[in-house]
Amino acid sequence: MTDLSLPPTYSEYTSVDPAPSAPVDTEERLEARLMDTSMPMFERMKAIFTLRNLGTDRAVDAIGRALIEDRSALMRHEAAYVLGQVQSPHAIPVLERALFGDTHVMVRHEAAEALGNIMDDRVLPLLERGLVDPDEEVVESCEVAIDNQRYLRSKRFEAFAAE
Repeated sequence: MTDLSLPPTYSEYTSVDPAPSAPVDTEERLEARLMDTSMPMFERMKAIFTLRNLGTDRAVDAIGRALIEDRSALMRHEAAYVLGQVQSPHAIPVLERALFGDTHVMVRHEAAEALGNIMDDRVLPLLERGLVDPDEEVVESCEVAIDNQRYLRSKRFEAFAAE
């Protein structure tokens, strides 16, 4: 069990989240809170943002579990969104599974956008495969994610990032 030492409200992300971070706990207990469907959604959201803030492979695995297993499309969508914020290549397999296997268009859309944020050679072929999704929202999300990948790999972005 990993003990964590970040302050409970620490986040390197500039987004305004729908819930604050939970008090820092072990990754295992945060995952248990995230997956406990008897808890209020607000408490579960606090756990997912704390796991995001940690950004470890173990935290990514916990968020990925919610992406695949949770019955709530809202939670699965949020899981994909925060995996896109973390930008860990470790999340690619679970995002791929969501992009091509989730039943909800909102989740597939967010999985595509999350993949577009991850700089890894495996991403572009996945997004290109997503261009044939039956839902236009997913196709458009794949198009945006592909364009984002191209931008992030461009000389223009390199110059911007160096400033």
